[in-house]
Amino acid sequence: MRRTEAARARILALVALGTVPLLLHLLIVETSRGHHDWHLGIPGLVRLGFVTVLAITHWSIYGGLLLTFALTLRPGRDALITAMACRLHGPISPELEVYTRRVTWAWCCFFAAQLATSVTLFFFTPVVVWSFFVNVLDLPLVVVMFLAEYRCRLRCLRNPPRHSLTEIIRMVTDVRKPLEEPTSLR
Repeated sequence: MRRTEAARARILALVALGTVPLLLHLLIVETSRGHHDWHLGIPGLVRLGFVTVLAITHWSIYGGLLLTFALTLRPGRDALITAMACRLHGPISPELEVYTRRVTWAWCCFFAAQLATSVTLFFFTPVVVWSFFVNVLDLPLVVVMFLAEYRCRLRCLRNPPRHSLTEIIRMVTDVRKPLEEPTSLR
């Protein structure tokens, strides 16, 4: 019975992940229809505030992810993906350590590209274009990044580690253990 409830909760979460951003985009499209420039006044200010909150939220998420991943790339530190691999598999090979450091760099580039594209579209295109990128394309682009990394892992590593999505989620959400300890303490 508990498994059925957990499965239902996962399905609802996935539906929400796909539906809510699409509804936000449709709301922005509908409220922007016929408004090439948003008129000031209460309705215009509400629309502007709504879109601005969405933009700041999107930028904060990607800026935070970029900062989190990039700070682990400093000298003398384990890259974030390296620390996650160690936590999932125990000690890792030098080959996997180099690979995971490069993957951390790749995610930094992805986050920076998402952030730069969002800011550029927000300021230089109609709000509907920005909304389509943020609300409709964002999640599929993240999925494509995960799939691209997985394909690279299979091609680049002699013995790529294999793990389930459940194992990864459990590792990320287990906050009792620190994710990383400074390399100098090992």
